[in-house]
Amino acid sequence: MSQVWATPHRATPVDAVVPLPGSKSLTARGLVLAALADGPGRLVRPLRARDTDLMAAALRALGVRIEDDGPDWVVTPGPLRGPAEVDAGLAGTVLRFLPPVAALADGPVRVDGDPRLHERPNAGLLAALRDLGVPVDDGGRGRAPFTVHGTGRVRGGAVTVDARESSQIVSGLLLAAARFDEGLDLALAGGVPSMPHVEMTVASLRERGVDVAGTERGWRVAPGPVAARDEVLEPDLSNAAPFLAAALVTGGRVTVPGWPASTTQPGGRLDDLLGAMGAAVARTDEGLRVTGGPVVRPLVADLGEVGELTPVLAALCALADGTSRLTGIGHLRGHETDRLQALAEVLGAVGATVEQLPDGLVVTPGARRPAVLDSYADHRMVHAAAVLGLAVEGVEVRDPGAVGKTLPDFVERWDAMLGAGH
Repeated sequence: MSQVWATPHRATPVDAVVPLPGSKSLTARGLVLAALADGPGRLVRPLRARDTDLMAAALRALGVRIEDDGPDWVVTPGPLRGPAEVDAGLAGTVLRFLPPVAALADGPVRVDGDPRLHERPNAGLLAALRDLGVPVDDGGRGRAPFTVHGTGRVRGGAVTVDARESSQIVSGLLLAAARFDEGLDLALAGGVPSMPHVEMTVASLRERGVDVAGTERGWRVAPGPVAARDEVLEPDLSNAAPFLAAALVTGGRVTVPGWPASTTQPGGRLDDLLGAMGAAVARTDEGLRVTGGPVVRPLVADLGEVGELTPVLAALCALADGTSRLTGIGHLRGHETDRLQALAEVLGAVGATVEQLPDGLVVTPGARRPAVLDSYADHRMVHAAAVLGLAVEGVEVRDPGAVGKTLPDFVERWDAMLGAGH
């Protein structure tokens, strides 16, 4: 892919149907649970992207057989083993889901990745593993690189976890907990962002027969088998965000087929959020249809549970007809980049005025101007730039290949959407 992408400008309404691959979040959870299951299983229509490929490679390094069967993955569990080297890239799911699995392996497992991975917080997870009796060598950093010294088993039991920096810390522990000798009684030391992702993990466990229950302070997982199953994955609703946003920006219509009637994905909130910004949203036999109105309305919302939607929503806010206030998203400073700082720079570059709050952004649109934007090696910042480019002529983005993290053919899908009906 070119090092700089001139994002397409669109002066006429878009009218398109945009099918999307499987959910990244559900693919990651499906891979881990299939690797810990009591027999072979199949993931139907998983997402094939850098993050999920890295998760598959990490599990293979521990002895799990993961084979391609057309678009599906067939997963055959085996004895987990070390020594192993795991490349987590920039994937928070690998960084936080893999170590509790590695603790069940017989031998050391070293986890490293891209330079920015060294800045992503992980102290809460590593401290919890130590409290459960798992030796972890991280040089006192609480971040990658680190080595989990597995002994083939984890005692489990009660543990208090600080997951204020990422819900993935909770999910990583819950996913492996049924394989711990005593299961897991997890109590939170404070709050947890993106709670829908934890709810997704709990639902995924229950679908595989794992006994998991909410408690006053957290969750309890009983020890026992993880049932093998074939899983058909929902479309990635967070990756739907830029495509649906295109309907608002252009005053057009975009439909995403296969939208689930109910979901634990944070992207399931897009219908309400885009509706609040002036869209008409309808569930049809074809899928979720979003139709833009005459203007994009400003948004005042707490996005703490749906933080990954922030870059696209913030881009829409820069194109709205008033000032928006997005809060509850201080944890985004620890994502692929400091997303609040990155958004302030990007939206400011195209003419908006952005105030950074301790936990969010205030976005006031201004006179629009062309700009060359950085992707910050962050797939969702490329999505934001694409949305801005629809309305602001002359927007370019450096390193558009960052989309390979979750949707490698994003640019091709974007071009196909804009070409529909012409």
